[in-house]
Amino acid sequence: MEFPCQAKDSTVRTQRSGDYVQSLDRGLSVLRSFSREHPSMTVADVARSTELTRATARRLLLTLLEMGYVTTDGKYFGLTPRVLDLGYAYISSLQLSEIAQPFMENLSTQVHESVSAAVLDEAEVVYVTRVNTKRIMTISLSIGSRLPALWTSMGRVILANLERTDLDRFLENAPIDPPTSRSLADVAALRAELANVREQGFAVVDQELEEGLRSVAAPLRDRRGRVIAGMNVSTHAGRITLRELRGDILPLLHHAADEINDRLARC
Repeated sequence: MEFPCQAKDSTVRTQRSGDYVQSLDRGLSVLRSFSREHPSMTVADVARSTELTRATARRLLLTLLEMGYVTTDGKYFGLTPRVLDLGYAYISSLQLSEIAQPFMENLSTQVHESVSAAVLDEAEVVYVTRVNTKRIMTISLSIGSRLPALWTSMGRVILANLERTDLDRFLENAPIDPPTSRSLADVAALRAELANVREQGFAVVDQELEEGLRSVAAPLRDRRGRVIAGMNVSTHAGRITLRELRGDILPLLHHAADEINDRLARC
């Protein structure tokens, strides 16, 4: 059976120098200003959201309109499906979802729960592939969904495997805003938990992201052994106990992660 391989990491991070293109930065900020809460906006709305002048916001919107990334009724602007090309280009180049999907589907069938994989983007995890069950969860998640990394099991298995200097920088800059009364609420406690996750090779989060939501995650690694993503099983606290999560679901999760990592190691 042929498996696609993960694209090489060719990301180049540059300081704002002569290579920095401010107009591109501003254009992308305009695209990012649209959201579920703000699906359509006027020029003034976009200017306010991006902290650009109205004249600049208008020029950028009209450019994006001509390129087919936004549409307008003459007053309100909104995104078009073309913006999905940007996200799909990343997903297809990563190719993690193509490798992981069959194993995630099998795992979901075994445990009768949703299975997800996510990567780290600044202080959040971004879902890159997911297998949903028909169970009703309070949090509605899909590819592209973002959640705070510190209080998700997938975020913790990724963060736990960062280099020490990278983790220090992350904890120094990440907002510490605990979502629930059960969430770890200070840097010292989070650092200790991440050290524990690194040592044991998995993360369990019990109602720290949302009351009633539990999850367990394992790391996904590339051919060089670097953790590139986390994969988790999420469930409701009233349905699965912590003992069952660790004793019944975790071994199956580890097995699926090992199979995925074996394929990634061949790439």
